[in-house]
Amino acid sequence: MKYAWITCHRACWPVSLACEVLGVSASVYFEHMRRRAAGEPSKAGANRRLSDEALLVHIKAIYAEVKGEYGWPRMCKELIAHGVRVGKERARKLMQRHGIKARGKRKFVVTTDSRHDLPVAQNLLARDFRPQLPNQVWTSHITCIATDEGWVYLSAVINLFSRQVVGWSIKEHMQISLVTDALRMAWFRRRPAPGLIFHSNRGSQYCSHELHGALAGYATRSLMSRRGNCWDNAQMESLWGRLKVCRLHGKRFAMHRDAMRWMR
Repeated sequence: MKYAWITCHRACWPVSLACEVLGVSASVYFEHMRRRAAGEPSKAGANRRLSDEALLVHIKAIYAEVKGEYGWPRMCKELIAHGVRVGKERARKLMQRHGIKARGKRKFVVTTDSRHDLPVAQNLLARDFRPQLPNQVWTSHITCIATDEGWVYLSAVINLFSRQVVGWSIKEHMQISLVTDALRMAWFRRRPAPGLIFHSNRGSQYCSHELHGALAGYATRSLMSRRGNCWDNAQMESLWGRLKVCRLHGKRFAMHRDAMRWMR
């Protein structure tokens, strides 16, 4: 009915204004008119006939596929990508009615202690996370995983060119060996050429003489984020977010070794 009204009055009112007033998408209207002229079935008409029950089936299927990661904004985009056009408000209300929501993250725990007198490298990377070659820039960080016995700590090294984890270490402590073991694994797996950049935050582990000695032995240069600025190491923060929302949410480990075995 709305499309018919717009078509009848398009000589009097601009299509864009009529669509805005009636709450329909101008692009969907023109697609509807194109399909009508070509004698094709209207997607918009098909979607209007989609019941809440049928739409809920699509939503639950996508929700299960992404393991509960999506809330209603991303769910709408995913539905459209699957050929199911739905209004944002309708999807939001339907998901809210049935208790479907994005999984939350665990309580934030500080793993970076930058209150020290150890040497600090400059932040010359300047958030340029797009190196031109593999093994040109690596970045590293530490996160924690909850168990009934307390925390275990995970350090990882990412190759920024491919976004792949090239080294990792998981232990019951945040001592320097946690990061040196991850670096050692990455170096032996990739054997990068001299001149590699190793980017990290200003935590005491990454500023330690032991780590800088290992970096010097690998002919690797250290660069560091500015103090208290997580965006300078955004790729690692993104990795931890995906790990905790997609893989760890809802899991419970009785002992340290259970979490360590599962992560390996």
